[in-house]
Amino acid sequence: MRNYLYLCFCFLFFNFSCKPVENLTCEVLVIGGGASGTTAAIQAARSGSQVILVEETPWLGGMLTSAGVSATDGNHRLPSGLWGEFRNKLYDHYGGPEAIATGWVSYTLFEPHIGNQVWNELADAEENLQRIHGYRLTEVEVEGRKVKGATFEGEGGKRLAVQAQVSIEATELGDVLHQAGAKYFTGNDTPENPHDGNIQDLTYAAILKDYGPEANKTIPKPRDYDPEWFHCICKEVCQEDTVEVMGCEQMLNYARLPGDKYMLNWPHNGNDYFLNPIEMTAKEREKAYEAAKNKTLGLIYFLQTEAGYSNLGLADDEFPTEDKLPFIPYHRESRRVKGKVRLKVADISDPYADPQRPFYRQAIAVGDYPLDHHHKEKSVIPIEDFPPIPSFSVPYQVMIPEELKGLIVAEKSISVSYLVNGASRLQPVVMTLGQAAGAAAAMSVQMQKNPGDIPLIELQQELLEAGCWLMPFLDIAPNEPDYQAIQRVGVAGWMRGTGIPFEWANQTWFYPDSCVTEATLDQALARAKAYPDVLPNLPHLRNPQCISWSESILRLWQTTRQQTQVDPIFNENAKGLLLTQAIEFFQEQGLIDSQPTYDLDRPLRRRELAVLLDKLFQPFGE
Repeated sequence: MRNYLYLCFCFLFFNFSCKPVENLTCEVLVIGGGASGTTAAIQAARSGSQVILVEETPWLGGMLTSAGVSATDGNHRLPSGLWGEFRNKLYDHYGGPEAIATGWVSYTLFEPHIGNQVWNELADAEENLQRIHGYRLTEVEVEGRKVKGATFEGEGGKRLAVQAQVSIEATELGDVLHQAGAKYFTGNDTPENPHDGNIQDLTYAAILKDYGPEANKTIPKPRDYDPEWFHCICKEVCQEDTVEVMGCEQMLNYARLPGDKYMLNWPHNGNDYFLNPIEMTAKEREKAYEAAKNKTLGLIYFLQTEAGYSNLGLADDEFPTEDKLPFIPYHRESRRVKGKVRLKVADISDPYADPQRPFYRQAIAVGDYPLDHHHKEKSVIPIEDFPPIPSFSVPYQVMIPEELKGLIVAEKSISVSYLVNGASRLQPVVMTLGQAAGAAAAMSVQMQKNPGDIPLIELQQELLEAGCWLMPFLDIAPNEPDYQAIQRVGVAGWMRGTGIPFEWANQTWFYPDSCVTEATLDQALARAKAYPDVLPNLPHLRNPQCISWSESILRLWQTTRQQTQVDPIFNENAKGLLLTQAIEFFQEQGLIDSQPTYDLDRPLRRRELAVLLDKLFQPFGE
């Protein structure tokens, strides 16, 4: 009787709680299959964990694919880890780098459905990875301030509950943070405006296809269409002589894709749209997004009817949606967690300036994009004069919530300031953040430690072995034999790069083949705390001259013997004997080859010093 009444109650009231629940368990749960969620899941699986990835849309890749923003920004010369693997597969598919450098905004442009295909190929290769599509997050399970898993809702009210040892927040808007009760920031988070809600404009992108000169693909006029939305978007439709704008063809070629296609993601009187959906419910968001879609449809109609591009229509071979638009909009901003540390502009403008914030030592990802914000659609927000920055590293603890355990934060929800988000939000950065999150989650499971407590140098070493950059030294790549040593010495801060703000691809140079000066050697040894008491007594500290192999070997040998008296190095009578002893010592340690392979009078190169420091003092341990 009791069971009968229960069934009747479920039938009559269609109560959500009466829906059957599928219960799953795993070691690592990735919530969101966007740009970082996909790389997180793949890397966690590669690192040996049993992984479940839950994604609401049918595709993998998020803003790269499901949102249609298939022109990557930044990190062209820093193809770190899975970002590089993804790009190489695009090269293979299309026929090389030139085949995907089709638009002037990026060196890597591709059809969104091909991007999804590539991610699925990479994910399919991982036996430890289970992917579940079509489920939306409804609840995060938290017990004693530790995230234990999450519950999702699918089509027809189906429910999915996943228990996990570690979860990764990889949603587009940071919904896990809200559901888990984590502290976070939104919008302009300066001290005067901690929660002002003024986030960057979003864009509902579109993929147009050229159907040939005789085709007429003009869409119906969108509701409330106003051509003034697109005032002077390009030269041929601008009657004002005082307005300097590019030609319409050049504007369209901004993001020209392979396959005679064009991506529409144009900020200047284009299809950017101000909307803050962060605290909305799923239904409220869906309804609000219609206005952003309408703006994009208006732009398409404008180009077809005012600019003469009736032959360009919505691609019919991209998104399997009724309106042929992407599954989701392109969000430039989301909730940002209050993490163990918070990356600010000063931290990336000069990473070595504040000895109390040596965040470069926590480096797990890199970026080279400038501080770029989209705020033109909401005029009350001033357009900031953003300071120039060099390329930068992202520290691990921006992914660790201040209070919650069992959770790693990726995507655009890491702990960075409102301004820094303008550089850390880009696709390649987010992909490398996801890869670091996946490796950290697997390590957390294996060591039975909270993600915030795992040994950072072990995580960094795993990322190096996966072909990732930790320091953004663009003149030394993972396929070079000295790469890891230079990266380790760079992370330790013993040898440092030179950062240069440069247009839309900022730089940091290590200059591996430049000679080592006496000052560089002494500073490196002092930073390694090898002989700090000697440093103030060195008269040649500021000597700009290059130092020879023989002088370097003597200095390093003396340092390893923890001698503090440096005078014998400059005693010519004793130098030959000391040099012989030094070479023999380093040969016994396996640090250098036999003496005849070296021209002891030639200058020591920076890459060679990095290798010696790495072997001698082991910044990452044995």
